[in-house]
Amino acid sequence: MATSTSKYEYIVCDPAACIGCQLCEYVCSYTKTGEYNSYRSRIRVVRMDEVLISAIACRTCENAPCVVVCPRDALTQDSESGIIRVDSTKCDGCAWCIEACDFGAISINPATKLAEICDQCETVEGGPQCVLWCPKEALTLTNPDRQAQKTRRDLIKDSLEFPTKTKDPR
Repeated sequence: MATSTSKYEYIVCDPAACIGCQLCEYVCSYTKTGEYNSYRSRIRVVRMDEVLISAIACRTCENAPCVVVCPRDALTQDSESGIIRVDSTKCDGCAWCIEACDFGAISINPATKLAEICDQCETVEGGPQCVLWCPKEALTLTNPDRQAQKTRRDLIKDSLEFPTKTKDPR
């Protein structure tokens, strides 16, 4: 799986905690469109193998490839937050941004034919609703520094855990 190339905040999923309920997709679609439709969500729940499930949203990459590749300059990146915005007057749904995204975090709205990308619910009180409503707290709004600290803590914790002794079957 690709890793983030961002200095900005982004939504990350802990696949060990994700149960694949898709509540994040439904909350996102309702927040953005007023309907419960996972196809209209800007976060995607993906099954990576039989038991590993994760959710994927925009990683707000620095020098975002989706922005760079857009032939109509329809995508711009906020220099403060890293959030990618789509100019509906310029986007023609060519999907070059989808091809450029290493994370599979962009979709084309079938009705409007416009690119749709997670904006971390920047205009919604409380921030990303998917993070707030995740029943297993599998989603987190993080940045590379916080994510690296968490990874280090998890590695240390895992290295300190000893296997439990099992009873001798004799």
